[in-house]
Amino acid sequence: MAAPPEVTIKNLTGKYVMNKTLSDDSDDILKLQGISWFERRANLMFTLKHYADEGGFEHIDIEQTLSGGISGTTQYRTLDWEERSINDDVFGALIAQSKRIKVEEVDDEFLRSGWTEDAVEDGLILAVTRSDTSKSGMEWKTELTWGFEVLDGERRFARHVKFTSSDKKDGPIFKHHYYDYGKLPLSVIYISYAHDSSFS
Repeated sequence: MAAPPEVTIKNLTGKYVMNKTLSDDSDDILKLQGISWFERRANLMFTLKHYADEGGFEHIDIEQTLSGGISGTTQYRTLDWEERSINDDVFGALIAQSKRIKVEEVDDEFLRSGWTEDAVEDGLILAVTRSDTSKSGMEWKTELTWGFEVLDGERRFARHVKFTSSDKKDGPIFKHHYYDYGKLPLSVIYISYAHDSSFS
């Protein structure tokens, strides 16, 4: 399902399911991240709650679930570019940082291209996550830009992914991910907006 007009990069609250038909296959990335074959077969679903705190900082709470009864995890992103440690049930020990960024400030052409006019005007979400090598023994990094694209005439939430790994010597992997949108229950929307709402 396409995202409705009121869902923008400044108000991302809602449910999202990865559209595997439209998205690039990311099995190669997941394998390099140490994800099992069984988990790689599952589809990603997540709920976003996007709001601003009293100090004006944006927050995105991400509750992730996987199909097939696989437990997911909840991440709390603050768009202040501070590094934070995350213990993810699927990906293990991570270090993550996020911010809103102007398109022209994004270094990589792949990460900054293809977005809708409103996403460019309001700024993308840049989310960088790397393995905590001292705890996980792995060395990889994902750089994601979040925004909206028009695909086959439908406006969709999208993420552009740039992945690097010490186990892949021939350069980064680039992927497009596209998502179907679904509404949250009214009670959840109220909770989100009670935080002085702003939104991936």
